[in-house]
Amino acid sequence: MKLYRFLTGPDDASFCHRVTDALNKGWELHGAPSLSFNTATNQMYCGQAVVKTVHGKDYDPSMKLGEQ
Repeated sequence: MKLYRFLTGPDDASFCHRVTDALNKGWELHGAPSLSFNTATNQMYCGQAVVKTVHGKDYDPSMKLGEQ
């Protein structure tokens, strides 16, 4: 099964740690990161797609993707 997640968050160290954690759990970067500026909070936000292939399991919409 191939899984897809899109990680988002404020452009700060916590976002980088979330992406790093995903990479260390076997996820791979998919495409370029995205940036968006929120004028209401005056803050930059990041997004990064990650993918992972898991063998021996079938996809189920109720599964928590980050725990795979």
